[in-house]
Amino acid sequence: MARKQGGPPGGGRQLSVTVRSARKRDPSSTRWLQRQLNDPYVAAAKAQGYRSRAAFKLVELDDRFGLLKKGARVLDLGAAPGGWTQVAVARTGEGGRVVGVDILPAEPVAGATMMQGDLTDPAVADAAIAALGGKADVVLSDMAPNTVGHAATDHLRIMALAEVAADVALSTLAPGGAFVCKVLQGGTEREMLVMLKKHFAQVRHAKPPASRKDSAETYVVAQGFRPAPG
Repeated sequence: MARKQGGPPGGGRQLSVTVRSARKRDPSSTRWLQRQLNDPYVAAAKAQGYRSRAAFKLVELDDRFGLLKKGARVLDLGAAPGGWTQVAVARTGEGGRVVGVDILPAEPVAGATMMQGDLTDPAVADAAIAALGGKADVVLSDMAPNTVGHAATDHLRIMALAEVAADVALSTLAPGGAFVCKVLQGGTEREMLVMLKKHFAQVRHAKPPASRKDSAETYVVAQGFRPAPG
């Protein structure tokens, strides 16, 4: 049975909020504010104490794929502000161990270890593994770069982060472990997918309902990690 940890309100009709442009607010800021005010996931995140609406993406992925087992060790890459870390702590329970890492600072998350550092620095990855106390059962990455509005450039930037996350996963996961990573639809992730299929029993794409329909983001879910021999 799929586990439920709450989600956006459904069933009833949601009232739409219209935001008038203020003198000092540009049109793009007005559109962003209106989208936030009318987003049921934003309201649900606030009501349930999540730090971001993105927490529901992991909730939905876990409900579908059963990623976060009780007592699991979880490494959350690009953890700030901590929404995915909160979900991982809740779902792995008291016996679990969750470490969140981000180049940006993040407020502490109860039940987790939060670290600030650049994952391209081997010392940061080593410190994260040490904090886990052993190999990870799950490596999560919701990392995304600052976008520039140029589709090809943005795609290359997010795929560069995805490749960093994949490298960390391959060196960190225990046998049978899982890796979840944000990518952008567009085809340049093919090489990474080929590599993942060599090391995981199953590799699938998933776009959780909490992912906005107008977003090109999707997630790669790789399960059944098979370490390279030797």
